[in-house]
Amino acid sequence: MNCARGTLSRGSDDLAYEILSVVSEIPSGRVATYGQLARLIGREKNSRQVGAVLSSAERYGDYPCHRVVNHAGRTAPGWAEQAELLRDEGVELKPNGCVDLKRYQWDC
Repeated sequence: MNCARGTLSRGSDDLAYEILSVVSEIPSGRVATYGQLARLIGREKNSRQVGAVLSSAERYGDYPCHRVVNHAGRTAPGWAEQAELLRDEGVELKPNGCVDLKRYQWDC
């Protein structure tokens, strides 16, 4: 499953593969946040950079980027398929369209 299209404004291929390596570990039926991924790679203040990498992830291969949401559980704007992909894995969205992080957040 490919991620939303975009361009990587900053960062190296090494950083992209580091982020995507963690993304590939998120189990089906679970989600992680951009900030969580940033912390896992030792860049706690770079959640926006994580988002930038994910928006161009298809340059690097096929990763389950649909399993990454923001700190409130909101899916990526302009990527309607993300909610469908999550539902296909059993992740229910609240009436407001957000993922219930208490229930579905990956505990890595």
